[in-house]
Amino acid sequence: MSVRLIIDTDTAQDDAFAMLIGLRHPNAQLEAVTINYGNVGFDQMVENALYTIEVAGRGGDIPVYEGARLPLLAPFDDSSYVHGADGFGGANFPRASQRPEAEHAVSALTRLVAQNPGEFTIIGQAPLTNLALMVAADRSLAGKVKELIVMGGTNNAVGNITAAAEANFFHDPEAAAIVTRAGFTLTLVPWDLVMRQGVFGPEKLKIIEELDTPAARFFTRANQGTLAYNKKAHGMEGSTHPDSIAAAIAVEPGIVTAASDYHVDIETGQGLTAGYCLVDAVHRSGKEPNARVIEAIDEDLFFETMLASLR
Repeated sequence: MSVRLIIDTDTAQDDAFAMLIGLRHPNAQLEAVTINYGNVGFDQMVENALYTIEVAGRGGDIPVYEGARLPLLAPFDDSSYVHGADGFGGANFPRASQRPEAEHAVSALTRLVAQNPGEFTIIGQAPLTNLALMVAADRSLAGKVKELIVMGGTNNAVGNITAAAEANFFHDPEAAAIVTRAGFTLTLVPWDLVMRQGVFGPEKLKIIEELDTPAARFFTRANQGTLAYNKKAHGMEGSTHPDSIAAAIAVEPGIVTAASDYHVDIETGQGLTAGYCLVDAVHRSGKEPNARVIEAIDEDLFFETMLASLR
């Protein structure tokens, strides 16, 4: 049975690859894409989502809704220094024929969830501003989402923006705090898991390149920016795939090999720990768990899930 999906994205390299899982995996039924402030310029992220849909052979099938262009309170920031101004490392893909919808993303999210209670799995692979605005408008909607799978934060580990914070939560800590406290059935894919098990090295990338399908060619070209950044900044021979893990878990739950329920909250104060994700692994907060935190995955099954979306 197909999983009904909404992807909330700030479309750059791996965000697009996660979208391909939603667009092309046999277990996925992607019904909407919403765009949130995050990785690069907002209009470019919209174009990237539209082009990814076209690459998947689904042009015109999946509506794309423009959402929050700024964080709730945090200073505007993005990650174009990682992804390049176009989000795809300077690939400069052509403009897609499909155009975004007139309806705002928050309105679309509210409508879809309210009309289909218990049906949608939402993949949050961007700062969580759109989802925070949705539950701020109607708190009951959190309980009407089947599952919210968020790529964000860390499980008591070093972040990728500061020592304390991962990018999606750092870019809008207040939104992340609202969402984690709202009552969603929440699954968290933390950044440290990605660094352990979500890196595609040269051997896996060669397998993808040799598929030589339109989706695989798109993957290989768009991925060059991540490879270049990782090599320069971290001395890493490979690319990181955090958002793709979140999408893969949605369509192949067996990918998860270890997970625990913890109380999770986000630091909204300014300073050294802004955007820090508290995972109460020692149960000292006295608060009930509000999230399933993924601790380990089957790397081979994850890679096979990606391949199934690129063949």
